[in-house]
Amino acid sequence: MREADDALMDYLHFLKVERQLADNTIESYKRDLKGYLGYLAEGTELRSLDEVTRPDITDYLKVLESEGKSSRTISRHISSIRSFHQFLVREQITTGDPTVQLDLPKLEMKLPRVLSVAEIDALISAPDRSKPTGVRDRAMLEILYGTGMRVSECIGMNTGDVQLTMGFARVFGKGGKERIVPLGRSALDSVSVYIRDARPSLLKGDRAQDALFVNARGGRLSRQGVWKLLNEHARTAAISKELTPHILRHSFATHLVENGADLRAIQEMLGHADISTTQIYTHVSKKRLKDVYSKYHPRA
Repeated sequence: MREADDALMDYLHFLKVERQLADNTIESYKRDLKGYLGYLAEGTELRSLDEVTRPDITDYLKVLESEGKSSRTISRHISSIRSFHQFLVREQITTGDPTVQLDLPKLEMKLPRVLSVAEIDALISAPDRSKPTGVRDRAMLEILYGTGMRVSECIGMNTGDVQLTMGFARVFGKGGKERIVPLGRSALDSVSVYIRDARPSLLKGDRAQDALFVNARGGRLSRQGVWKLLNEHARTAAISKELTPHILRHSFATHLVENGADLRAIQEMLGHADISTTQIYTHVSKKRLKDVYSKYHPRA
């Protein structure tokens, strides 16, 4: 199918320019669809994308299942394939959408890992604030846990996105969608000290750099850099779990739910498009309550 590669490139361009998706997200779509189109080219006798039928797609999904792919991974592949075929119809590359009424696999409930409040306190206290990088890390951890923002949103912030006097931050999420999140006193204090005392020395005289969080060379801090720093501070705090920045986001939402916060407000702060995504944290809260009951009640 000679038009398949051209159609894929057009679709990826659409995701980047019109939907303004992040590079990592676009790369995920690309991997999924390259596997799918490779199967159609080698595993079928189809001559064009317009000949693809629902059985062709379900046969491909069975191949993924036979390879041991989880239901969550298969569901992601279906979403990629469905979005691609909808694009083909919209651009009049094909005349029909074979993904109509294509069923998603039933997903297993996988609860996110979270830290306890005591572990959060230990982690945030771990950076050595006698060093500029330690002051930066303390501010960054306060921001990640205090707002629940994604690591990509955090490292993408500029100094102008933080309003210290008003007590909020402007965040640009998936698809470039903007939202406003409140900053607590601890986060405000830490960021204020970082901007005043530590950030200028890290910039090394480069006043043109507008990134909020910068590395020791004065450039914008990277995702990999945050990941590495997080695990260094976890070891200092004697936290044995392997941490990712997303665990701080999960912890933020879970602790809010446990303390009675409104789910809609949490949805808005997290930047979830659908509240069903946010509802996972009610399950986490219930599981934690059950664990506490089982551990401490004498007749549990």
